[in-house]
Amino acid sequence: MTPVIIFAVMALVLAFSAIKIVPQGRQYTAERFGRYTRTLKPGISFLMPFVDRIGRRLSMMETVLDVPRQDVITKDNAVVSVDAVVFIQIIDASKAAYEVENLRLAIQNLCMTNIRTVVGAMDLDEVLSQRDSINARLLGVVDAATEAWGTKVMRIEIKDLSPPQDIIQSMARQMKAERERRAQILEAEGDKAAAVLRAEGAKQSAILQAEGRREAAFRDAEAREREAEAEAKATEMVSQAIAKGDVNAIRYFLGLKYVEAFGQLATSPQQRTVIIPSDLSGLAGLVEGLRALNAQGEGIGFGAAPRTAVPPTRP
Repeated sequence: MTPVIIFAVMALVLAFSAIKIVPQGRQYTAERFGRYTRTLKPGISFLMPFVDRIGRRLSMMETVLDVPRQDVITKDNAVVSVDAVVFIQIIDASKAAYEVENLRLAIQNLCMTNIRTVVGAMDLDEVLSQRDSINARLLGVVDAATEAWGTKVMRIEIKDLSPPQDIIQSMARQMKAERERRAQILEAEGDKAAAVLRAEGAKQSAILQAEGRREAAFRDAEAREREAEAEAKATEMVSQAIAKGDVNAIRYFLGLKYVEAFGQLATSPQQRTVIIPSDLSGLAGLVEGLRALNAQGEGIGFGAAPRTAVPPTRP
């Protein structure tokens, strides 16, 4: 029984050393007497016992590497603290295993040196405002360098950019001054627009007032013209009546002038006391003359003469 047990144990040992199962997402390198021979894919693989062995076990999935924080001097001599993250994936297991001693450390150092190179060639304002450009430049350089290591750099992202505290305070003051300048510009533009609108309104108002004055002057002139025509007709009629020897026309003419003079005396701004003459027979003659003239020339324009209130006669 003892030889059988020993044989069974040896068979199990040989089976375990010859049969290898590779999980999904990983690849193993096979070595024969210390020399790389082939790469074992996910699944079951067979090795020659006591001759072949597993060399490196590599993950073929995308991996995240943290790039340590470091201080970088920009082109304008400002110091910023920068850290980043790198996403890598092994494409060729044999190169990743045998072309570089420590793949993760090599990629980290490569990223740090290129961050110093890229950021150091830019001004502080460009560094703070052009992260996408920095990421793209780093990705191109690092990916080209890691191609020989069988590794693909998927993405590089700048995680944090921290300028010194005094620069942050200066930037805050600059931003405040810029906002105040923009506010003043907007306020000045508003005042300008308001002044233009006020000037436009004053212009339109002056135009409308001038047009109103012109229209009023035109209408006043027309009214004076009509009044003069009516006065001329009345004077002509009175003259014709006088020429015919009509006493009523003479009474009308004299009474009209009398009433006009009396009205001017009563409406004078410096006249506080109005003296009414005791003899108002002239007014009665005026009324009698108007009545006679109206009876003779009914329908002819006496209406243009100004209407004057006749004071009542004393009893």
